[in-house]
Amino acid sequence: MIDFTQLRFERDGHVAILTLDSPPVNALTRILNDELIQALDIISETPDIRAVVLTGAGKVFCAGADLKGRAENIKHPGDMGAHARRTRECFHAIRECAKPVVAAINGAALGSGLAMVASSDIIIASERATLGLPEVDVGLLGGCSHAMRLFGHSRLRRMALTGYRVPGEELYRLGIAEACTPHDELLPQALALAQAIAAKSPVSTRMGKHTLNVIEDMSLRDGYRYEQDMTAAIGLTEDAREAQLAFKEKRAPVFQGR
Repeated sequence: MIDFTQLRFERDGHVAILTLDSPPVNALTRILNDELIQALDIISETPDIRAVVLTGAGKVFCAGADLKGRAENIKHPGDMGAHARRTRECFHAIRECAKPVVAAINGAALGSGLAMVASSDIIIASERATLGLPEVDVGLLGGCSHAMRLFGHSRLRRMALTGYRVPGEELYRLGIAEACTPHDELLPQALALAQAIAAKSPVSTRMGKHTLNVIEDMSLRDGYRYEQDMTAAIGLTEDAREAQLAFKEKRAPVFQGR
């Protein structure tokens, strides 16, 4: 794997583990931003990787934008637009990664960190996890558009206007996280979920994630029609035939990703 400087890229079978590692609080620096995009692009084009776990090193998932680095990167005309574009693409890289991404929130995920979590496919929270939009305290706005995918009207506005942080237990109660685990069990549970995804047909999970992304903003009629078209396309693959044969023969399928 590439020797990144602020991102750890590891493998566990068919699962890639991406760990944000930008001490002390994993702020989204320009380097981390670019490394995360590159890693996700590599994963999308690596057939042997079928799922991703995204987590943070230390006590924090990601404390948000790197405000000190922001001042260094935005000095001249055009710098602000370029900075904003890079940041947007980081979140889109997670959402558009061809492989499903499980966010394992090990601590505070604030601002940009919240946007990373919201761009993932499945969320598991540690009992130490929190999601928040603290930008109101520094005269900025955060990832409210991303947070809208997770929270309802009143809760989102409370977060954006007061800086309220939603704890892991509440994320689970609200149905935002699939689980709120003891801290030491977070990564094992996230890996187990990612391995369960990786055991399925990589064609089905890849096309399934793509379909879910596409239909998210469609009407019911158009969305379900698109889903039916994708179902028909998946049904023509070798993996689909293998799945059906394995079901008939009462055995575990052997998927080739074709």
